[in-house]
Amino acid sequence: MIEWFDDLALGMRFKSGEVSVTKEDIKRFAAEFDPQPFHLDEAAAEKTAFKGLAASGWHTAALSMGLTVEVRPFGPHPLLGLGVEDLRWLLPVRPGDVLHVEGELVELTPSRTKPQGIAKIKWTAYNQRGEAVYTFTPIGIVPRRPT
Repeated sequence: MIEWFDDLALGMRFKSGEVSVTKEDIKRFAAEFDPQPFHLDEAAAEKTAFKGLAASGWHTAALSMGLTVEVRPFGPHPLLGLGVEDLRWLLPVRPGDVLHVEGELVELTPSRTKPQGIAKIKWTAYNQRGEAVYTFTPIGIVPRRPT
């Protein structure tokens, strides 16, 4: 069981449950945070490079973050971060898509001055066809085991 930075090992893998994306979800998120026609209106979206309604990339990011929190890769500790590297939207997320995330621990750096370490997990979100739709590598802060 993972409880501390010291319990992590390079190459560890994590996999989440699933979340379904509905047309209503896409429009609701877009109306509040990314009100562009290809996220709000099917007819307008057909005339764009997306060729149909697509979720905001930030909606995909929010869904992916929610899935990573459920995985609890750092055990009982919250997912505190310093930033995100290599954030990429690879394919549009459409109504009816079912997403999950998979992660691999790619870097561990213990702090020399604080009782913590930095862990980087490369996460990829996949749709129900196994196509990668989004990838991101958060820079996480994880406490060390108390001495």
